[in-house]
Amino acid sequence: MLLKKKLLVLSAAWLLSAVATAARADGLTDLKAALARLPGQSPVKALVEAKTWSRQGEGKELEEQNGQVSIVLEDSPRGLQLLFGKDLLARLEVEERAREKDPKAKTPSLAAIREVNASELRPMISAAGNLTRSMEKAVFKTEKAETYNGKPARLLSFDIPVDKLTEKERKYVKKFEGSLDIWIAADGTPVASRMHQAISGRAFVVISFETKNEEDLVYGLSGDRLIVVKKETHTSGSGAGEKGEMRVTKILQLQS
Repeated sequence: MLLKKKLLVLSAAWLLSAVATAARADGLTDLKAALARLPGQSPVKALVEAKTWSRQGEGKELEEQNGQVSIVLEDSPRGLQLLFGKDLLARLEVEERAREKDPKAKTPSLAAIREVNASELRPMISAAGNLTRSMEKAVFKTEKAETYNGKPARLLSFDIPVDKLTEKERKYVKKFEGSLDIWIAADGTPVASRMHQAISGRAFVVISFETKNEEDLVYGLSGDRLIVVKKETHTSGSGAGEKGEMRVTKILQLQS
């Protein structure tokens, strides 16, 4: 009888432990709760540096270009403001004049400036909403314990199904692979994410194409904001006899 009671106590203790472990292991719920705690209303000011590299064509037709620009970003009750320094504006003016004289002239600053407009930077300083929308387009797959930069983390993996593409895009796609990985801290706060997409298909019957897109984000906190402190994107593609590749890195440094 005594042995039976001990077994019942041990079974109850094991069950409670298992339930508690399962609750802690529900990373998706923890992630959604963390994102809900970060509405992104507090003011923020940051220096944003964008570096770009692109390669187009092959052989004698190969063209490479590097660009780098820095601007100051501020989001406050007045709205989102972007400050372009006088030296940058002067460089843009020189490149615009050079392109008018020679359409093939290298314009690295003009290429990089496209990466620091409002539509590109707003998701970096209000990252909770953007990450939520990415999750809504994906299907949760697995969760496992991992480390990120040497610290304990949980890795949540998602599949991105082809039906998340627009109807027009699906019309030309023959093969699609999409995945989203999110590393979260113990309290569910996002630490980093990686999105991968590979698409191949045929357009207008005779034109085959392939594209690959990868996006790596590192997150940080500023008040009640989830922000992207580093964003790296890599895009490559081929089709209609052309090949191209582009890498973009954006670094966001908070300012007082």
